[in-house]
Amino acid sequence: MNKLSQENPISEDGGDESELTGRYIVLFRRDAVAEGVQALTDKASLRSVSTVDDTEGRIGTAALDDGTSVVFDKLGVAVVEAEPEQIARLQVADDGPIRSIRPERVLYAIEELGRGHSSSDAPPIVDTPTSWLSGYRAGVNDVIDRLLRSPECSAPLSVIPPIEDELTWGLRMTNVFQSRYSGSGVRVAVLDTGMDLSHPDFLGRTIVSQSFVPDAVIAEDGHGHGTHCIGTACGPQKPAILPRYGIAYNAEIYVGKVLSDRGSGAEGWILAGIDWAIANGCRVISMSLGRPVAVDEAPDPDYESIGRRALDQGCLIIAAAGNDSQRPASTSPVGAPANAVAIMAVGALDSDLQVAPFSNGERNPCGGSVDIAGPGVQVYSASPMPRRYHTMSGTSMATPHVAGIAALLAEANPQASAHKLWTILTQTARRLDIPCSDVGSGLVQAP
Repeated sequence: MNKLSQENPISEDGGDESELTGRYIVLFRRDAVAEGVQALTDKASLRSVSTVDDTEGRIGTAALDDGTSVVFDKLGVAVVEAEPEQIARLQVADDGPIRSIRPERVLYAIEELGRGHSSSDAPPIVDTPTSWLSGYRAGVNDVIDRLLRSPECSAPLSVIPPIEDELTWGLRMTNVFQSRYSGSGVRVAVLDTGMDLSHPDFLGRTIVSQSFVPDAVIAEDGHGHGTHCIGTACGPQKPAILPRYGIAYNAEIYVGKVLSDRGSGAEGWILAGIDWAIANGCRVISMSLGRPVAVDEAPDPDYESIGRRALDQGCLIIAAAGNDSQRPASTSPVGAPANAVAIMAVGALDSDLQVAPFSNGERNPCGGSVDIAGPGVQVYSASPMPRRYHTMSGTSMATPHVAGIAALLAEANPQASAHKLWTILTQTARRLDIPCSDVGSGLVQAP
């Protein structure tokens, strides 16, 4: 029944059946999870297992692979493998234990040029002596400086990558370099394509990893997207090769591989990762994944409930707004799951603090706003070896900037609830002369 192995295009309304896995998402009333699970057994003859005693996520991964229904206890949600006639026996009612039932979808790593494509065609950067690279960078910077001063240079500044020596432009613009906080004692979960767990810049760090992709035993990143996002959120203070690109360099990193090496993942895998992160006390979850939505498509009530339940348990979910726009010609609405009110949606800015051409905005009358913005164009960060580093663009890159700074704020405010952490992030953001429909409260700022 699972169609996840197929590479099918996304339909204009975001609802093409090719995006469905054949399973169902069942949302329980928060105070009636046990009653809802009993209904699965009594009315639909479905067997199920719960993650209540499974912080490592092994039950969820195995069960989703063999057809067993899985109840994610922290979220009050189940992923169900069932025939349509079995689902028809279940009753949805506000006063009943089951609040909603819908087909399970496939979500994707959010990338500027579409699924499965990198936003940079730069050649691989390999592990090379730092003295050689420093001299090479100085030479390149000198050439760029001369070109920019030349009257014959007609290239617009926007196409020339920012010149970076000690810090990336994103860390400068967000004042990370001035912060006295490092994310120490804070657990940050990045749910993505995994991580290069042997990357030399992360040796000695506290890293907990778990794969929720059935065919992947460990959370290794065969795609690159996850390693790049983790690098921005939690990369080192002093990498062997400058510039510094990481924010919360002392945070505890929780790597959840919820997307395959092709950059796609079933919602059940993602829900398993969220449940696992909450169970392990992560204060921040970063998700640079999602799907486009139609202009008249309302936010998914499942993710609204999931976001609120995460907040109530001390965990802030931060998600990419999506890269479906072609500004100034057209602006697409914030994608799912970032369009849920209880999930913080992140838009992308360039180094001139202008909205990135691809960044989605608040364009949907049915709901879905941008809450905050982060650096998202020409972002330099970690990449699986032997490339080691890579430059990418997207709201995917803006999201870990916000997540990393959220970790700094969590360290600075150890008693703050997740709701309070959200408020601090938005209240301390740098206000911009740009409509809030595109950047929310503004550019995220480090404490």
